[in-house]
Amino acid sequence: MADTDEHNALITDKSQLVEYLERGAKPVDQWRIGTEHEKFGYRLSDFRPLPYEGDCGIRAILNGLQKFGWRPVLENGNPIALQKNGASVSLEPGGQLELSGAPVENLHQTCDEVHTHLYQVKDVAGDIGVGFMGLGFQPHWSLEETPIMPKDRYTIMRDYMPTKGNLGLDMMFRSCTVQVNLDFASEADMIRKFRVGLALQPIATALFANSPFADGKENGYLSYRSHIWTDTDPDRCGTLGFVFDPDMSFERYVDYALDVPMYFVYRDGYINAAGQSFRDFMAGKLPAYPGELPTMVDWENHLTTLFPEVRLKQFIEMRGADGGPWSRLCALPAFWVGLLYDQTSLDQVRDLVMDWTEDEREVMRVEVPKTALKTPFRNGTILDLARQILPISVDGLRRRARKDPKSGHDEVQYLNALIEIADSGRTPAEDLIDAYRGRWNGSVDPVFEEHAY
Repeated sequence: MADTDEHNALITDKSQLVEYLERGAKPVDQWRIGTEHEKFGYRLSDFRPLPYEGDCGIRAILNGLQKFGWRPVLENGNPIALQKNGASVSLEPGGQLELSGAPVENLHQTCDEVHTHLYQVKDVAGDIGVGFMGLGFQPHWSLEETPIMPKDRYTIMRDYMPTKGNLGLDMMFRSCTVQVNLDFASEADMIRKFRVGLALQPIATALFANSPFADGKENGYLSYRSHIWTDTDPDRCGTLGFVFDPDMSFERYVDYALDVPMYFVYRDGYINAAGQSFRDFMAGKLPAYPGELPTMVDWENHLTTLFPEVRLKQFIEMRGADGGPWSRLCALPAFWVGLLYDQTSLDQVRDLVMDWTEDEREVMRVEVPKTALKTPFRNGTILDLARQILPISVDGLRRRARKDPKSGHDEVQYLNALIEIADSGRTPAEDLIDAYRGRWNGSVDPVFEEHAY
């Protein structure tokens, strides 16, 4: 009951919003790992994206997964998500299917969860002629050819996005990512992790670069998904230079979030508040909902509409990686857990990045989507940084010493996919381009078969 009362309490003062973030702090023994990944579905007969309705559609997938104990979440009578044991399967705007994993204690549990989910999806999809694959951007079908899912909040976003940037609709309908959500012990610990996460996000983007195609041809980028975020909405995206200021705090992030325009208010349906101010909402002066005050649920919803490279809620989200195959879905949380959940590793990477300037970080953010590991940095490249940082993550995972009860191996095994990329100096995107220019004979269609789950 206390949680319900807290969520329904009216917000009248900024201090309530700061206290909400402060309540996210947890002792180390309660830190958890929450991994999320999106994937593209398509018809095996012609590789076209899935509509919502029909025997070969997203609704059929959501209905089919219920045989594994998933409970449907309905909107206007349509299943738009599934829930079970703290995890959810949700529907992205263009039909991308997302697993938001339950908070778990170690990477072995994360990978078991991912494996079980992909097995279930493949079981249901195979029966109706559907495939799924991990890639950072839809390689073939245009925005106009992409079906629209029946979620009301996406209608609001779809209308608002083009008023703020040129690529927001591509982000919504044609991109896929993998991210990890991690805990912090205190405000100081949050700040350290936030700064390291923002500074190192381009290195993660480079290692996971896996979106070189769009509209059936090369797009000129290795991580086009990452590039898209640079032209989506300057109000709610970016690298958040203020995080590196001496006065960074929970309150400073609240101030930033309050300055980001709203999308909606939810009251038995979505009320369009696009472009309006949460500060006005707190004063009872929101034009879309005059005379009403927000609840904590409204604040939680608003925080989900911010899209920086690292996002703060009552945990920290690392958001810089392209979607990919099974092995890299496990590698992304492994990379960040090794760096941020071991104090020695966190201190090492903090010392590494502390003298990087805002200009240097911003140049990396803009250039890495194009050139990934080959991007220059000071006297070397992003590849040099990756080769320096990965061993720190390896050591952090070794010190965690979380053994898989089935195999006896520790969590370091999940970094092997990234270690191979760093050793070779080649991103997954470059391998895709070589295949496209060579044995695929200038067609992207083989990616739907060779990179299927």
